[in-house]
Amino acid sequence: MRGSVEGLDTPFSLAGGVPGVLLGAGAVGALLAAFDEVLAPVLATLDNVDAYLDPDLTPEDFLGWLAGWLGMAVDGGWPADRTRAVIRQLPEVLRWRGTPAGVAAAVRVLAGVEAEVTDSGGVNWSPRPQGELPGGRTPSLLVRVPQGSDLREVEAAVRSAKPAHVPHRVEVRPM
Repeated sequence: MRGSVEGLDTPFSLAGGVPGVLLGAGAVGALLAAFDEVLAPVLATLDNVDAYLDPDLTPEDFLGWLAGWLGMAVDGGWPADRTRAVIRQLPEVLRWRGTPAGVAAAVRVLAGVEAEVTDSGGVNWSPRPQGELPGGRTPSLLVRVPQGSDLREVEAAVRSAKPAHVPHRVEVRPM
């Protein structure tokens, strides 16, 4: 958790903008020094915001935030190295989100296995909202993974990368 840092000075002291006559009178100087102490971590964070957006440099307690900012929930039980590796690969995964290639990439990055993804290619439409859908193939997704895969992680990866309205099925490939 972020907070005050012992001995951290601010490069822009509030007392520097106040006439000296006011600093010697009353508690103005002490109040401004207290504000400087509170604002110093904020200014240090803003000066280094680019480091917070780099998965290799961001503090461990910001990794979940950074992944969430990219639209992906990562498992809080993962070690920091694995979380950093996943976040590093998220832009490529998100580039293909909603496609079979994107689902395969998400399974590879989030579950650590190579998946074979087959899309039915089916679409339906209706000229009326909530109307009866004319004939056509119903969209579906089939994801095949090798034996020994963590199916819970595979399911989570598929759900995060596929279109919400497309039903999917995960199968274990025979050896």
